[in-house]
Amino acid sequence: MMKHFKVYGSGCANCVRTKDLIEQVAAELGEAINVEKVTDMRAIVQAGILRTPGISLNEALIHSGSVPDVTTVRSWFR
Repeated sequence: MMKHFKVYGSGCANCVRTKDLIEQVAAELGEAINVEKVTDMRAIVQAGILRTPGISLNEALIHSGSVPDVTTVRSWFR
């Protein structure tokens, strides 16, 4: 099953870096993924994100408030 990530945030540099990092790790691991950027403030609040960037995997919130490190991102592919 293809993993579906959502990166929640206003489009700030940290949000862009987070999206790029997820895509980079997926490419390194040969994983096919879908990454969606969510910038709508209503959708961000409804997802329960208090600090951006927020990240969900297959609709489950897995991280928020900072750019994750590479080790953390790799763990999402196990």
